[in-house]
Amino acid sequence: MASPWYIPMILLLLCDGIRGRTLYPLPSKLENKEKRPLQTYRPYNIAHRGSNGEIPEETAAAYLRAIKEGADFIETDILATKDGKLICFHDVTLDDTTDIANHTEFADRKRTYEVQGENITGWFVVDFTLKELLTLRVKQRYSFRDQQYNWKFTIITFEEYISIALDADRIVGIYPEIKNPVFINQHVKWADGKKFEDKFVAMLLKYGYKGEYLSKDWLKQPVFIQSFAPTSLIYASNMTNSPKIFLIDDVTIPTQDTNQSYWEITSNSYLQYIRNYVLGIGPWKDTIVPPVNNYLTTPTDLVAKAHAHDLQVHPYTYRNENQFLHFNFSQDPYAEYDYWITKMGVDGLFTDFTGSLHHYQEWTDATKNQKRAEGVLRKIAHLVSSYERDLSFF
Repeated sequence: MASPWYIPMILLLLCDGIRGRTLYPLPSKLENKEKRPLQTYRPYNIAHRGSNGEIPEETAAAYLRAIKEGADFIETDILATKDGKLICFHDVTLDDTTDIANHTEFADRKRTYEVQGENITGWFVVDFTLKELLTLRVKQRYSFRDQQYNWKFTIITFEEYISIALDADRIVGIYPEIKNPVFINQHVKWADGKKFEDKFVAMLLKYGYKGEYLSKDWLKQPVFIQSFAPTSLIYASNMTNSPKIFLIDDVTIPTQDTNQSYWEITSNSYLQYIRNYVLGIGPWKDTIVPPVNNYLTTPTDLVAKAHAHDLQVHPYTYRNENQFLHFNFSQDPYAEYDYWITKMGVDGLFTDFTGSLHHYQEWTDATKNQKRAEGVLRKIAHLVSSYERDLSFF
């Protein structure tokens, strides 16, 4: 008796699961007009490298978990391989989050390169082809987080990441970063003479990501393009009108491309200039409200200043663990979210724990709470009227 047609597919999927790599075809582009739209009335829940507080960062599983937990946007870092393929990976080196050290066939690939003015030694993404990188497995970055998913997943491509967002059962935005563009353009060369930024934007356009913030096109496929390099964002502005976010590092770290200080890029004059190219800024949260001895001090005026220039503010990174929570919040991540949303008035938050932020926003959503209260009152009124009708028979 012949086997049913679907048996080979089931076996393929099972084998694929054993290998640890999920099959993600390119976006199906299936029109689904019933998808629930992106919420735009409250600060955005930005899943930082996916739900990486639970599952190893930048993996398909981390992004799928983030979507399940209510993320508005799934965030990623884009780098380029030796053969010019775009992948989702945070570090320019593979050392900290992959099993590269166990691959003896790559032992001779260790290099020392200058990255943002500092000499770094390790196995660099730019020295491996995509095919080679897909033989690696990834692990959780932090030892105090759940280790059960270590070595189960692989690096994914930019296209696979896009596919995950487009195939979600509701509209989920993407938030990719043009990562270390100076370094990438130094070490990766494309045959057509294009730059990293060209390839990055071309991929977005290929899959329909376009349009100004809150436009019809943007609401259908929301995207924020982010980078710490202002020249990359300005260059990308010549190719796409999709909204861009200028990331801002610690006060001690200059911009990687223009060598400008934190104080210069957060000045009124610079914000007035950069607003011609970006929709907002993404500062490290401790530069907005500096801590001393792990207690928050008086907030700076950066949020108010950015808002005065019609710039959104999406700080990073919010994490649930005690070692990341300032003492002011009494080891309560919900108290931290409340502070930043209700007191500081930010427009989006990069979080490692998508579910926590989603729960907080659902619990504190005045509109939804009012609707729930109205629903309860309607039920009570219906019960009372039914009771009164029953009494009328006596």
